[in-house]
Amino acid sequence: MELKNYMEQMVLEQLEEMMAKHGDDICGCQRCRLDIAALALNQLPPKYVVSPQGKAYAKAETLTQQFNVDVLLALNKAMAVVKANPRHG
Repeated sequence: MELKNYMEQMVLEQLEEMMAKHGDDICGCQRCRLDIAALALNQLPPKYVVSPQGKAYAKAETLTQQFNVDVLLALNKAMAVVKANPRHG
């Protein structure tokens, strides 16, 4: 068993999908991707799990429309911030 923030996994998965759609519109370097993920995660509640049952419960919660809207909104905001202020060299 290990402590895992399930929200991190969900944000990273959604970010990859969004980057595939907006690949030409925003830098896809590792630094920008991590900055986007960090900004988005700071706007979302953590979903820590330590067991398979906890992971199943957290995963079930991701099926709600509001959860998906919240993640997409946080990612869109984070992408706009990073696009306007990239920190790579």
